[in-house]
Parts: sequence; structure tokens; C-alpha cells
Amino acid sequence: MTTTRMRAAQALAGAVLLSLLGACAGAADHATTPAPSFAPAQPVGVKNPAEIPSAAAGAPNNCDVRHSSLRPGSGNPATGPAVSAIRSRGRLVVGVDQNTYLFGYRDPASGQIVGFDIDILREVAFDLFGDRNAIQFVAISSAQRIPAIQNNQVDLVAETMTITCERLQQVDFSSVYFEAGQRVLVPKDSTATGIADLGGKTVCAADGSTSIRNIATAASKPIPVSVPDWTDCLVLLQQGQVAAISTDDTILQGLAAQDPNVKLVGDKFTDEPYGIAVNKNANDLLRFVNRTLERIRSDGTWQAIYTKELQAAAPSPPPAGYRD
Repeated sequence: MTTTRMRAAQALAGAVLLSLLGACAGAADHATTPAPSFAPAQPVGVKNPAEIPSAAAGAPNNCDVRHSSLRPGSGNPATGPAVSAIRSRGRLVVGVDQNTYLFGYRDPASGQIVGFDIDILREVAFDLFGDRNAIQFVAISSAQRIPAIQNNQVDLVAETMTITCERLQQVDFSSVYFEAGQRVLVPKDSTATGIADLGGKTVCAADGSTSIRNIATAASKPIPVSVPDWTDCLVLLQQGQVAAISTDDTILQGLAAQDPNVKLVGDKFTDEPYGIAVNKNANDLLRFVNRTLERIRSDGTWQAIYTKELQAAAPSPPPAGYRD
């Protein structure tokens, strides 16, 4: 072997040795350095723990929410200023949810917002214009419902919205059009049988809902976690970041229909009568909405909507109650 070849062989052997040593060092590094771990991403707007709003100063807590609305107007229902303005505009503008399956959600096949609340609002549009499509939907969150009415961003809100004494200080409501109650949704392998078993555990609900306060005041002392939309609660539950979701049974049934790995547990521990929210300066519109609700209770439309959207045999609709 020539000197040149000998030096080349020595250089190659050195390179191989360095490569082997590097590989060994890399193997050692992998053996001693733990793999990085990442917490599941959270939806935007999660508050853990949730901010619990205090009751509005001076708000009564013993009003009769089921007899807080105004009777349907007699005679020409288009004579009031609010109804006349809507007719002149040519469409009804309404605030709705697009994330609550069965009640107000965007159908992935059609791209349209559909559901029980949506069909109820379409009946109001029909009585106004003779056209159920003379309506504009504005998607809002639970926390945006009252401001949207107060600021006249929308004419009406129908979004699984419970009539409460406190809310009646801020907006008016139609007569009750649906009765719900708060329950609990947990993973199928959970041993919890209701809110009483969730003391010290995280329980999710939407920001601005009555459910957040009900969780916070439960005797078992669960930890409320709030999110902007109900589907965010389902994501947190699926990722194991909360132990349960607690809100109206109607909303929970929609979430359960989307995930076979969850279950509803426990009895209702609240009453949640739903109403359509109306601006306090629009009494003529409030009476008009109640006129529509009277019609659909009596002609079978309410039951038809229930069967179509909730896919179950319809009970009798809630009876109307008025303060005048």
C-alpha cells in the first residue's frame, strides 16, 4: 500500500469511528432525555375557574317568570312601531345559536342554521310576512344574547334562553315556549351519578348561562369552568380537561347525540323555562310574538316542530301565562 493510500485509509477509519461515537452519543442522549409532553390545546376563551357574575343589584328573586309576559294584541297586529319597522325593513332579524345541536346549529350538509328554536322563529316571520324565509339569522354566543337585544342588533333572540327574574330587569320575554332542566353529562366510564358526586371537580358550562351560577352554588361545590360555546365544553370533556358538563337537558341531549362515549346522569335539579327575548321598548312586538306562540300551540305546529327537530314524540306545549 502506498503512503497516500495508507493516509486515505486512516482518514476513512477515523471518520467511521467518529460517526459511530456520534451515534452512540445520540443513542445515549435519547435514552436519558425524556420525550417532550404537550397538554391538549384548549378552545379560545376558556376560564378555569369561571367568573361567576353576582346577581344584579335590586333584581328580585321571587318573581313569577311564567306569568311575566304580555297578552297577544287584538285587532291589527302591525300598528305598533316595532312591528311596523320590521315590516318596512322586509325581514325579521334574530339572534340564534349555531352550536347547539337540535335547537340551533349549522347543518353540515346544507350550511344552513336549523333546529327547534330556528323553526319557532320562522313561524314569527311567517305571521309577519307570509314567508318563513323572510328572516335573517345572526349567530351570537350565550353571553351576547342580552346586549344584542338591548343594542337593537337583533329584533328577537331565541337561543335556549331561560326566563329569570334578573334577566327580566334587562329584557322582556315571550310566554314560555319550552320547558327544560339542568342535568349532568359525563364520560361513560365515570362513576358520577349527578351533580352531588362532582365536588371539587371541574364542570363546564357556557359563559353567560344560568348553568354557570347553578354549578357554582351546588352544595357539592364543583369547580365551574366556562367557555364561549357548548361545543367547546364537549371538546374539554373529550380531552379529559373537565370531569363533566352541566346545563339544560336539551343541550346535553344534543351533545350526547354527537359522542357515543358520554352519558346523561342524574335528575333535573333546576327548572329552565325558555322564552324569546324582546327589547323592553317593543311591547307591540312582544304581543305579536305571543300571538304566534298561541297559534302554534293550538294548530299543532309546535308539536310538529318538536317531532321533526327533536326526533321524539311531542308532549303538550307549555301553557301560556301573562301578567296583564
